[in-house]
Amino acid sequence: LYFSAQEGVLIFYHIKDLQYEMKICADISQPISSLIFSPDYTILLLVTDQGTVYSYRPAHSGEAVKLLDTCSSCFLAADFLTPGNKYCVSVTISGEVQVWSLEDGTFLSKVNLGTEVHV
Repeated sequence: LYFSAQEGVLIFYHIKDLQYEMKICADISQPISSLIFSPDYTILLLVTDQGTVYSYRPAHSGEAVKLLDTCSSCFLAADFLTPGNKYCVSVTISGEVQVWSLEDGTFLSKVNLGTEVHV
């Protein structure tokens, strides 16, 4: 079970029967608004309410890596662009949909929907 604390800490609970073990996986020091697993569960996106997206690879147990920072554009949400784990899509409140590379956070493309977006 993965969850995030208010302070921006990603925590993993390994639960078996009535026993559990807690592990702090990453501390990004920004409140995490959502956690999204890739379709094959190898990458976890950590989305902050400040417009930053981090990737975390549970199998590698490393730190979360900052992929993109869209705080200047009123970032609203992000998700994987499927099939596969190579691309991420984000949307801003102003209706701009952006595609990013998950390998290095490179901005690849955008389209403006011409309308405000709300969750």
